[in-house]
Amino acid sequence: MRAALLERVGEPLRLVDLPKPNAGSGQILLRVEACGVCRTDLHLIDGELPDYSLPRIPGHQIVGRIAALGEGTGIFGLTPGQRVGVPWLGQTCGHCPSCLHARENLCDSARFTGCHIDGGFAEYAVADARYCFPLPEFGEAAPLAPLLCAGLIGYRALRLAGGGRQDIALYGFGAAAHILAQVIRHQGGRFVAYARPGDVESQLFARNLGAAWTGDTSETAPLPCDAAIIFAPVGALVPHALRQVKKGGRVVCAGIHMSDIPSFPYADLWEERSLLSVANLTRADGIEFLALAAKMTLHVEVNTYPLAEANRALDDLRNGAFNGAAVLIP
Repeated sequence: MRAALLERVGEPLRLVDLPKPNAGSGQILLRVEACGVCRTDLHLIDGELPDYSLPRIPGHQIVGRIAALGEGTGIFGLTPGQRVGVPWLGQTCGHCPSCLHARENLCDSARFTGCHIDGGFAEYAVADARYCFPLPEFGEAAPLAPLLCAGLIGYRALRLAGGGRQDIALYGFGAAAHILAQVIRHQGGRFVAYARPGDVESQLFARNLGAAWTGDTSETAPLPCDAAIIFAPVGALVPHALRQVKKGGRVVCAGIHMSDIPSFPYADLWEERSLLSVANLTRADGIEFLALAAKMTLHVEVNTYPLAEANRALDDLRNGAFNGAAVLIP
């Protein structure tokens, strides 16, 4: 099978031919239809994530058809040819305190797709059957891929922020924010959007999705918000977001990696404002969000690339060359 392989930190992925993997006990083999390209893949390539080994096939927003079922997977009701999605959370231990208290996203021994487990930048991928979500059988695969991380992490961040029936500031209007903006509007809330300085296209994109205001962090939105969600991996946004939210407001950092947060006056945090992070996702998040997505008319902006152009997709993501999400098509 063809795969885009990360062999050394900081180097481009290399297109290689590898043996097609086999589904072991409790696993399924997927023929990959599409795989989203995520900023987390950039953090992996740049060596900014802890505890992973190389070489590795990245990619953790996998949409695929079941090519083979491993032993013991019959209990999950999966069938050959069925379309399923594979998210970032690839495996947990099931018995640590976090797992036992419905917080499997914080499992002490969690393993993640495209990081500890080979991912979907390939023609085939193997996944733990317990961590796969059934997806719509009809329609294109590409718009489904970003739901499996950008959508899921955004949705978990929204829940931690207090839900969508509020006024919410979104920092970094990329793959996750453009999906979440539609969820907020669907739930009856409003949002303001902060983009990179000079990024007029992202501001226009946000306005077209219903933003009450758009700008960059040299400005402050005239709408004080109940919560803020930061998708950009920029720690300097935290003090700005704290000043954007009302008394008692929450600021949620939704990325897996962020540059250092600069010091800021206690007054920015005072009056019971809170600052918290989102770590990974749970299967319950996936079930709940995908059910909601099925009821909505979601517009997922995708920019597709062939597998052989994985490095171009990553470069375009790093440079903010498109709106929405990038998706590889093997």
